Amino acid sequence: MSDKKMTSSRKHHIKSLMLSIAKGILEEEERERERERERYMAENCPPVSMPRTMQELQELCKEIHRKIDKVDEERYDLHMKVNKTNKEIEDLKIKVQDLMGKFKKPVLKKVRMSADAMLKALLGSKHTVNLDLRANLRQVKKEVKEEELRDVGDWRKNIEDKSGMDGRKKMFEAEA
Repeated sequence: MSDKKMTSSRKHHIKSLMLSIAKGILEEEERERERERERYMAENCPPVSMPRTMQELQELCKEIHRKIDKVDEERYDLHMKVNKTNKEIEDLKIKVQDLMGKFKKPVLKKVRMSADAMLKALLGSKHTVNLDLRANLRQVKKEVKEEELRDVGDWRKNIEDKSGMDGRKKMFEAEA
């Protein structure tokens, strides 16, 4: 048994040591951030001296506006730089996929969906389309069939009329 297992108390002790070291490092980083912030503020934001005349006040406002413009330009430049970098990253990702030559197709689930539900999903909830196919079918009028049956009348009478040569002659004359 070359693998010696650590006891739970030893694991617990090592874990607590790691946490205390990490806590110290985080506190030091926080103090360093605070010092950096104070240095930046002292460098870029000197204390404001309140002007006593209208002329000094106008000069102060102009100075503040110049600084605001400068900061806005820097922010815009950084924003554009980030967008450009993101675009380059996306292009490189596409090139890598092209070079690999494999596009993974996701496995699609089979979903049973009615035509109404599919149209609702495609068109959104605002458009409600009813695909009632039975409503679009042509209606057959039954009255026409009943009138034909009345004209035919009794079947025995028809058979007697058509029997013999006279009946066949009448049948051909009626068709022509």
